[in-house]
Amino acid sequence: MKDFETDILIIGSGISGLSAALKLAEKKYKITIVTREKRPEITNTYWAQGGIIYSPKDHNDQEDLINDIAKASAFTSNPEAARILSTISADIIDEVLIHKSHTDFAKDAEGELLFTKEAAHSRDRIIYNGDMTGKAIQISLLNLLADSTKFPNVTFLTSHTAIDLITPNHHGVTITQRYEENQVLGAYILDQKNTEVRKVLAKFTILATGGIGALYLHHSNAEGARGDGHAMAHRAGAFVSNMEFIQFHPTTFYNRSSHRRFLISEAVRGEGGRLINSKGEAFMKKYHPDAELAPRDVVSRAILEEMIAKKDDCVYLDITDKSEEYLKSRFPTIYAYCLENKVDMSKEPIPVVPAAHYTCGGVKTDLKGKTNLKGLYAVGEVACTGLHGANRLASTSLLEGLTWGYIAAENILPEINTIQSYGLDRIKDWNQGHEDVDLALITQDQMTLKQTMWNYVGLSRSKNRLARARAMFLELEDEISKFYKNAQLHDELIGLRNGVEVAFMVLNASLRNKQSVGCFYLKD
Repeated sequence: MKDFETDILIIGSGISGLSAALKLAEKKYKITIVTREKRPEITNTYWAQGGIIYSPKDHNDQEDLINDIAKASAFTSNPEAARILSTISADIIDEVLIHKSHTDFAKDAEGELLFTKEAAHSRDRIIYNGDMTGKAIQISLLNLLADSTKFPNVTFLTSHTAIDLITPNHHGVTITQRYEENQVLGAYILDQKNTEVRKVLAKFTILATGGIGALYLHHSNAEGARGDGHAMAHRAGAFVSNMEFIQFHPTTFYNRSSHRRFLISEAVRGEGGRLINSKGEAFMKKYHPDAELAPRDVVSRAILEEMIAKKDDCVYLDITDKSEEYLKSRFPTIYAYCLENKVDMSKEPIPVVPAAHYTCGGVKTDLKGKTNLKGLYAVGEVACTGLHGANRLASTSLLEGLTWGYIAAENILPEINTIQSYGLDRIKDWNQGHEDVDLALITQDQMTLKQTMWNYVGLSRSKNRLARARAMFLELEDEISKFYKNAQLHDELIGLRNGVEVAFMVLNASLRNKQSVGCFYLKD
């Protein structure tokens, strides 16, 4: 299989892409799901620990949830997006996760769902599977869609990297195609194993590529969360919004061995964990009346301040008042990881530091997931409906992906039969370069990018830091542009090119915003 056409091309295999895929596959349309990973489960969804908000109508919780989303965002969120989430998401969980994919959530002895609470929530409304909720959701949806007896119309292309979105304006074979309506017709996809580029045309393309956390030196994301979707959409002419709002998770396990840091779920604090400094002093009351359950941006900056004041590399999360049996049951993955790293969380506090965690902004869409480009939808963390505003409420991420994946699919269904095939012969073949790529140089450039993002475009920003970042990014951009066009494509090269483009988005949005709000903090 080389070039081909499909009904719907979905780039990304996390909860938002799979939610859309399921809804569309049930109507017998041909679905192609692309992921750069060798295994489709390797996504940000898979690593999500805490839980997913579930507020059935009989809980009378809709208005409270809207208010909590607004409060966590410092009253910058889109109330209409929050209303949609609070109104229809429970029904989608019922349909997709409980009745179709049979995701396993924690239940009591009577078989009723258990609920927990996380920071900035006014009540217990989060369902979970221990500390591996995302994994449970991811695997259950993948197992359902990978069943060829039910869905022979679904194809997974693993180890395939999307390079660029196809538009007639940029990629048509004739000059007159430049005058056509700007629309997305699919994407050029790199087959990593064969180093061949495939031209894939689709009636609709759905970006579900996740966030940009992996552009930071310390992050909690899958390494593929490097902004590929943001960059491709931007080059095609899509609008982006709110890119300065990068949420840092306050508590990730502190060690020196990797850039991807293991998440210590907010649920640990929700279940009573206290943050203490190296002297054993609880400090969060100094920074916010809600202490450990304050919004994430507040907790992250408080930890950073405490580390600076005490000249420490980390702080500590203490939940030793809970029994070993309870911790093993409630947080099995976290307990095991800590033990592997010589920390018994039932007997000693866990060393933690903040890390880049979630991208609140993204490719701008309407409330149906539509971008400004015909034929292109964006869902989940890559998208921006304004739901999170300047800061995301805990456990809304999985719910947002599930909900807007479903909404986008619903919106596509009435239109898809009206779309005619564009024709592969009307789109240029990819012009593949042949110069060898020096992966050592790419790795060095990636490290420069990560360190610059962490040091100058991180938790705390200033005019001087942003000016330094701009100089670094301009140098990187110049180096990459010199060899990209003639280089033989490689996944890491594509990621580096996209990463620098997205870094500029965050930088420029940071320079435009003169107001410290939510997870954006400008020192001067």
